[in-house]
Amino acid sequence: MTEISAPAMPSISLTLRSLLRADTAVLFRSRQALVLTLLLPLIILFVTNRGGRLGDPGFLIGMAITYGLVSSALIGYSTTVARDREAGVFQRLRVTPTPAWAIMVSRLAVQLAANLAVSIVVMIVGSIMHGTSFTAGEYLLMLVVSLLGAAVFLSIGQALVGLIKSVTAINAVGRILFIALILTGLLGSTGVLGEDFKNVAAWTPVGALINLFSAVLHVAPWGSDETAALIASFGYIVVFAGIGIRWFRWDPQ
Repeated sequence: MTEISAPAMPSISLTLRSLLRADTAVLFRSRQALVLTLLLPLIILFVTNRGGRLGDPGFLIGMAITYGLVSSALIGYSTTVARDREAGVFQRLRVTPTPAWAIMVSRLAVQLAANLAVSIVVMIVGSIMHGTSFTAGEYLLMLVVSLLGAAVFLSIGQALVGLIKSVTAINAVGRILFIALILTGLLGSTGVLGEDFKNVAAWTPVGALINLFSAVLHVAPWGSDETAALIASFGYIVVFAGIGIRWFRWDPQ
């Protein structure tokens, strides 16, 4: 009797490469994600440049990057994942030999790479528009902070899509969170609502990221507030990523 051998399992490296190619194609086909990731920060740079000197150029560039990271994660990433889940994409992937962790790692890696590329563009365009220049070390530090910020907001987006199944609800809640985080972070960083509100806002994801950008660009010296912002950022990643992984559901029901 002839024995039929089972088909060989694809290697993890081959699986990840295939997923990365597919997720990259999906990202470039998503017009909303591209607009939120690239155009919004550039629009902010243009507005702040045309509106006169609204602050230190480093602060304004950091603010533009922060806007892009928040909108990309809370509106772009979470909505895209929810739509794919509703369309049954994850269910189909789950019946393949692909490990569950590889599916999400590919999604997050593509989004992180896109955010990092956009941050580089925003830094270069922002320095030209605002007539300033940064050292190689400052560019590197800005990239590190951008990567950290992307991880923070993607973990929040993952928690959002883990706790809520409806695409419509995720879209609505994501927009509300976007407005709340931006207003809290920006109003807190300016101190217009008082010192107490400024201290509270510094612990929010946006406030912490703005403080880190200010520190690495020497807008403000590194101190206890910046150390607290760094610790808070890692804390947000652990907490929200844990929630997003624990409560994420692969099926649309």
